[in-house]
Amino acid sequence: MRLLLVVDVQNDFCPGGALPVPKGDEVVPVINDVMSEFDLIAASQDWHPEDSVHFDDWPPHCVKNTKGAELHSDLRVDRIDHFFRKGISRDTHGYSVFDAENRDFNQFLQENNISDIYITGLAAEYCVLQTSLAAVDYGYNVYLIEEAVSGIDPEDVKQAKEKMRDKGVEIISKKDVDFSA
Repeated sequence: MRLLLVVDVQNDFCPGGALPVPKGDEVVPVINDVMSEFDLIAASQDWHPEDSVHFDDWPPHCVKNTKGAELHSDLRVDRIDHFFRKGISRDTHGYSVFDAENRDFNQFLQENNISDIYITGLAAEYCVLQTSLAAVDYGYNVYLIEEAVSGIDPEDVKQAKEKMRDKGVEIISKKDVDFSA
């Protein structure tokens, strides 16, 4: 069984947000387009408290119950079946969806007989990277949809993709996500 995972496509990570990914909003139409190929879709969200230790390393962003923490308004949230929030506790960073605190992501995957995870979202060199590597460690087949991922620094994104490839993540194109054939 396949799962589409939308990683942190939140207002604060898009242009105009508190910690923007350049062109971060450009992944939204691609994600919306590939959603039709999946029966099960999940999304992760940073959901930090105002006093998070995460903000020792980063500017405040995705503070729970704020506009910045909401998923991008153009993202087809009506198609998303399950939401996983991470970085909820003051003392956690929550880079990977496997660190979600509102429910256990790995347990969810097992309960739904997921073997293949197709990853999209922001930012490639941080949360997308950590989620991808963790998914491989848990034994899943992991596919990164290249046009549906964006990052902050092009060189860091390139290095993150190399790390993912080396770990066993398959980097695919949007056109490879046509399961009707």
